[in-house]
Amino acid sequence: MSILVAPDSFKGTYPAVQVADVISAGIRDASGVAVPLPVADGGEGTFDALCRSLRATAVTVDVQDAWGEPFAATIGLAMDGGTAVVEVAQASGLTAARITPRDAAAASTYGTGMAIAAAIGRGASHIMVAAGGSATTDGGEGAVRALQERGGLHGARITVLSDVTTTFLDAPRVFGPQKGADAATIRGMEARLSRLAAAYPRNPVDVPRTGAAGGLSGGLWAAFGADLVSGADAVLDAAGFDDLLRTADAVVVGEGRLDSQTGEGKIISAILARVRATGRAIPVVAIVGSVARDAGSYVRNFSEVIVASDAAAMYDAGRSIAHYSSSRPRPQVPGA
Repeated sequence: MSILVAPDSFKGTYPAVQVADVISAGIRDASGVAVPLPVADGGEGTFDALCRSLRATAVTVDVQDAWGEPFAATIGLAMDGGTAVVEVAQASGLTAARITPRDAAAASTYGTGMAIAAAIGRGASHIMVAAGGSATTDGGEGAVRALQERGGLHGARITVLSDVTTTFLDAPRVFGPQKGADAATIRGMEARLSRLAAAYPRNPVDVPRTGAAGGLSGGLWAAFGADLVSGADAVLDAAGFDDLLRTADAVVVGEGRLDSQTGEGKIISAILARVRATGRAIPVVAIVGSVARDAGSYVRNFSEVIVASDAAAMYDAGRSIAHYSSSRPRPQVPGA
């Protein structure tokens, strides 16, 4: 029996690769067969997941952070020489170390534009941009300006990966508070994005996914025709998930907290959709850090939900499912 172990990160605590490795070790130590496949959905961990799948080389480039300070970002250049991976959370990220206060209104995506330009300068013809974790709500103005100052895309194309379908003008309201914006600042951001939308070559208002990274995705779509796609599906495609699923007898998914947002375009919902599409009765086990009350009936999508909040518990969970089968009785699910 082969178990495909495809968890996301347990945000802020365990990266996806560690979760996959620990669960897989438990399965193997109980004489099971594990295939670890750490995944992501456009946010945290997406850069690492894509670089692993594409066998990309890490390259350091000089950019600036969201507030104009010099910053050394890492981009991934795939072995095929034509694909590059850029992570918004690095050059324009919310968690960048700073001494001075983070000004939500002043935060710019200029550094992300610099990173994209650096990838193009190194020969990349396709730039995959992981949009999660931004500090910005500038509608992509900074990134667009940085690219235009460097002569544009030079024939390259951009694909933006996100885990949200938020539209351009909704970005300030939806994401502004988590970036430190108060009500007055959010109103100012909305006005700025409205002006930008009218000024761009194409108007991103009402286009799904244009609000990702504070409208960065919308700016790249409007100015350069970027493709806007599900980060979860892009990561699964790059990893060859469907091929691995064909030989799997069970699948393990995981994240830090199973809640009402899990089914809204996140990696677990994408995996469940692909399992259903096979037409096979493949058991899907969720190993998670916790289960929120608002998860509600969503937990019924899984053959079992196991709460494992640390590495030891993840290992034990792996041992317990080493010989999982579709005939195993469905247990009581936490939170159901």
